[in-house]
Amino acid sequence: MKSVVVSDTVLSQLGFLQFEIVAGDIQKNLEQVRSGLAELAPAPGSLIVLPEMWATGFVYEQLATLADEIPELLVELEELASSFAIILAGSLPQKLTEGKNKEHSLYNTLFFSGIGKAGARGIAKQNLFSFWKEDLWFQAGKSPSPIALPGGDLLGGLVCYDLRFPEAARFQCRQGAGILVMSAEWPRARIAQWRVLLQARAIENQAFVVAANCCGDWEGMRMGGHSMIVAPDGEIITEAGDTEGACSVPFNREVQKELRERFNSVAPSPWAFEDSDKILSLETITENVTRRRKAGQKIVFTNGCFDIIHAGHVEYLQKARCQGDFLIVGLNNDASIRSIKGPARPINNEQNRARVLAALGCVDGVVLFGEDTPLHLITTIRPDVLVKGADWEEDDIVGGAEVKAGGGRVERISFASQTSTTAVIDQIRAS
Repeated sequence: MKSVVVSDTVLSQLGFLQFEIVAGDIQKNLEQVRSGLAELAPAPGSLIVLPEMWATGFVYEQLATLADEIPELLVELEELASSFAIILAGSLPQKLTEGKNKEHSLYNTLFFSGIGKAGARGIAKQNLFSFWKEDLWFQAGKSPSPIALPGGDLLGGLVCYDLRFPEAARFQCRQGAGILVMSAEWPRARIAQWRVLLQARAIENQAFVVAANCCGDWEGMRMGGHSMIVAPDGEIITEAGDTEGACSVPFNREVQKELRERFNSVAPSPWAFEDSDKILSLETITENVTRRRKAGQKIVFTNGCFDIIHAGHVEYLQKARCQGDFLIVGLNNDASIRSIKGPARPINNEQNRARVLAALGCVDGVVLFGEDTPLHLITTIRPDVLVKGADWEEDDIVGGAEVKAGGGRVERISFASQTSTTAVIDQIRAS
């Protein structure tokens, strides 16, 4: 994954501003940032991190309107960062520019300002906190790329709930991020977990962590404060209390270099899985589903022949996987394909087709079936989401009624590619 190279900034210090967010008032919150920076007087080249949703707070009903003001706010932040010759980072609501319902959908984006002529860059929050109804208002970010500075430092970005998902940090550190920036609204009731998790992310990735939290009260909830900077070995370099405050400390990249030279726990990335283990019997996959459902995972099911897998299949399966936490693909065996498509099919036998499907990262399990339809699989597995192509009418989708009767839903997904297995076969025969 390619990182974005920006500005000529060489990091000299790491810091944060911690303050109580004024609900829905962008200008008052911006003034808090201005006055905080004036008092802190950060050295040129400093990275200063702000809390999550620092300009607006989680005023859900107002966010679509407030998000219209964010582009202008980012211009002001660029000017502010430039005046101090620093980098400012903090999360803000960002309107989607594409996709369905874009006028009502938002990202919770960690913006970096003061990093170059191209303007602010952002990393969207990857894990939405459904307990606070974030999933009803925001769309989750995907495939975050670190922000690269010409001096060689790369900045990874996390937003609040992302802290609880080690892979969110690991994914960016494996791309080279040596500093993890955390922007949060973390409650006081769970501040002990905040401290432990920040240290854990630093230790396991041998990375600096710069974390800014808010303080004060938010809708009757006491926010935790305790913004902090953590060294790559887990040592807390500095930590705020639970009231407003600011801090900036020298950035010593040699500490990280020396640690990683002794032993490096973030660079090694061996492939520790046998993809063929995903090919399972119905009995085994049902046992797996039971365990995963007990753990709180959402099960997704789709089916098909997948005779000659092409880009359209891959795009479809990736979209299917995004509907939940565990994607099972029901795969027609050779006999069932011959009964449906004739004696010339399949081109690839069932074991080869299953093996290729199992190698896709978005596929979690493959189960063969011999019937003309997957109804028996569906009623046995009882998926939470049944996925089929958008060319099917919902009422005609096998198993749809049964899934909905069990409290699940049916999702129809369009194929982005017009390629088809039949078209591929016809092209080969014509050549």
